[in-house]
Amino acid sequence: MTSREKIESYLVKSSLTFQESGKGAWVVRDPHKGIENLVIMLVDSLVVMRVRVMSVPAAKKEALFEEMLRLNATDMVHGAYALDGPDVIIIDTLEADGMDIEEFEASMDAIGLALAQHYRILSKYRPQH
Repeated sequence: MTSREKIESYLVKSSLTFQESGKGAWVVRDPHKGIENLVIMLVDSLVVMRVRVMSVPAAKKEALFEEMLRLNATDMVHGAYALDGPDVIIIDTLEADGMDIEEFEASMDAIGLALAQHYRILSKYRPQH
């Protein structure tokens, strides 16, 4: 079984709503797990999971970055907060060859948990509308 087939079979077995968004890329939406627009990409021998959390605010950037580093060190089970251009993201990587379904699901669950648990903490840095 190729890595691509393995990822697709794990998505199906996990009963997740997903759509292929390109060769070796999928977008997962699962409101029950707190996951909206989680992008899974197969890059060489790595499975990369990433989700956009919010835009980097114009004000209080340093405080936000410090908060993200603290969360990375103390509260992230899988993955980490990172910056991608103007966005704050959560990103995790897994080795495709050795990855099993438990590791795959644990990574997605940890990302969903972080989004839910950290919402209140990070929302104070979001611009007020």
